[in-house]
Amino acid sequence: MMHVLRCVLWLILSPGILWVGSGMNTAFPQDEAAPDNVVTVRTGESRPGPLDPGELIRAGGLIGFLIGLLSLVMVALIIDHILNIRRHTLMPPGLAEEVHRRLGERDIEGARQVCEEHPGFLSRLLAAGLAEVGVGYAGIEKSMEDAAVEQSARLYRRIEYLSVIGTIVPMLGLMGTVWGMIQAFVEFEQKANPQVSELAPGIYRALVTTLLGLGVAVPSLSAFAIFRNRIDELAAEATLLAEHVFADYRRSIRKKRHTDGESISS
Repeated sequence: MMHVLRCVLWLILSPGILWVGSGMNTAFPQDEAAPDNVVTVRTGESRPGPLDPGELIRAGGLIGFLIGLLSLVMVALIIDHILNIRRHTLMPPGLAEEVHRRLGERDIEGARQVCEEHPGFLSRLLAAGLAEVGVGYAGIEKSMEDAAVEQSARLYRRIEYLSVIGTIVPMLGLMGTVWGMIQAFVEFEQKANPQVSELAPGIYRALVTTLLGLGVAVPSLSAFAIFRNRIDELAAEATLLAEHVFADYRRSIRKKRHTDGESISS
């Protein structure tokens, strides 16, 4: 899995490096012509046009670079969860039917072997139930419930990193903005009669990190909520399916108890 994540990170980093390089090239033109992001007005003065991605990255500074790294980690985590938090991954097709068939044949060891051959959420629930066969259905049910809680907690811990990123990134952006505002006002204070136009560039550069932080926090927290609901849905479905696998076994136990009770009473 770590090899897959490294490959994903490399695929994401490669276009990002080219993007930054292209932004740096536009920042330092080779000739003396006016850059593309400068708009000339009638008075002969020039003002900066809309910010391009390269300018945003440069204005973010070191904190913007950290936010960019966390955004790459976020994308890698989202891809990993999309590939692993799926119905076919957590509940392999045919597993429940095969365990149900072997359980009906009283082949407990064979059923356990099938669970080991198909590792996943459902197989661990069934293996926990099979371990309690012979002590009554109440023990089987309790064991599967405990296994479901444990497996759900493991999945929650995996997606928790998205929540952490979504919480930390806006704080980093706010810290960068506060630091940029301090620098802008210090420069403003050192000038005898500063103009508002001299203060504006420092302020908008300071606000860039907040923009970058929010741009990463929104998809990170959204993905966390989606995966959390997905885990709840699949965990409930897997628990219900595991109970259906042991349904015939439960009825046979009740039937046997009823038969033994009639034999004793007669």
